[in-house]
Amino acid sequence: MRARVLAAALALLAASQSAVAQTGTLEAAYVLLGPQGALARAVYSGTSACPSIAVNGAPQAMSVRSAGNSAFPVLVCELLLPAGANSAVLAGQNLPLPPAKLASVTVLGDTGCRLKGSGKQAKKASKNAKKDIDHADGQFQDCDVVADWPFSTLAASIASKAPQLVVHVGDYNYRESPCPPGDPGCKGSPYGDNWPTWNADFFRPAAPLLAAAPWIATRGNHESCSRAGAGYMLFLDPAPTTNGKPPACIDLLPAFTVTVGGQSFIVMDSSNADDVCPCNSTPYAKQFAALKPAAGSWLVTHRPVWGFNPKGPINPTLQGALKQWQGKLPPGITLAVAGHIHLWEALSFADQRSPQFIIGNGGTALDKRVDKLTGKKIGGTTVSYSDTKDNWGYTIFTPGSVPGNWTADYYSVKGNEKITCAVTATAVACQ
Repeated sequence: MRARVLAAALALLAASQSAVAQTGTLEAAYVLLGPQGALARAVYSGTSACPSIAVNGAPQAMSVRSAGNSAFPVLVCELLLPAGANSAVLAGQNLPLPPAKLASVTVLGDTGCRLKGSGKQAKKASKNAKKDIDHADGQFQDCDVVADWPFSTLAASIASKAPQLVVHVGDYNYRESPCPPGDPGCKGSPYGDNWPTWNADFFRPAAPLLAAAPWIATRGNHESCSRAGAGYMLFLDPAPTTNGKPPACIDLLPAFTVTVGGQSFIVMDSSNADDVCPCNSTPYAKQFAALKPAAGSWLVTHRPVWGFNPKGPINPTLQGALKQWQGKLPPGITLAVAGHIHLWEALSFADQRSPQFIIGNGGTALDKRVDKLTGKKIGGTTVSYSDTKDNWGYTIFTPGSVPGNWTADYYSVKGNEKITCAVTATAVACQ
């Protein structure tokens, strides 16, 4: 009886402390996974006080990550959740926690609505575009038309499938330029690295998916320091706050490992790895060399180590970082997932290196279809199997009965079209 009274009192205290922030508006609440564990984060407008979270029924005060500034006039709060927490409640909302046993992994990427001008406007918006197989300037999606930018539908579709873990392979903020006068499809859209753009391009459409599962949020080239890096470091970088400020944006973030339900994910920042020339592979080689992968680890990064855009193979920079292992990923890594190319590709290779999935079809303007990749040369090997799609969608991986094997199910936006792939440590085949 006494224990029940105490639990009720703690819950009441947590509710009363949370009420401090309820004078404002809770714009977003989500859980990010990093090397330190699960980090609860909340974005508020109209208040300056962080609330408490009821963790296992007991109130825990959130820390201020940012009190706001002119570009991001919102309060960002966070709390590192204790390992093994079985409940976390913020403002009456149950936050999603990592599972003890992992039964599925949902992967998506390149989700934002593309607004990119041409000429001087494009150059100003994207100072590092020369590093990219970047897409045509002067391209404007109809952000207000679901059929042309389906991220909200896609997010709701994934959420309806009760995901356990979401892996986003980067590129959240695509609205770099103002909507052209007279274009009704994106009229009045915000743009740039600021709260209105991040809210429109990511938080608002992703809301049901943020509420459904914890996230691994990979940095993309659109979140490099010269583009939307400040917003990424504020909202999605999993490193906890230091002195009430998010970590500074730097060109190469440290690699880290997240372990969920016994499965390891090695997250590597490739946002500045040159797609075109084998430029400066050394920093990435050092990161690969410092890894100690557990058996069956995934490599999660934005730019694919091996991939093909409509013009051909890309990223000799990352490929050059793997010379120590004769072009293969370090031992222990059995699958690579990435985005960046706005298509879906599944690749395996003649020398039986780890398969590569490219899942960059989460909502932004799609690339032209790439076919007949089997037999193509890349990174010192030959593609032995390939499957590609130029439709929007997402992919759900489920572990097989043999450790290290997976089934990868590709779904269309609404989840009603499906392709199934068998994935091993050395090959992939789809039907």
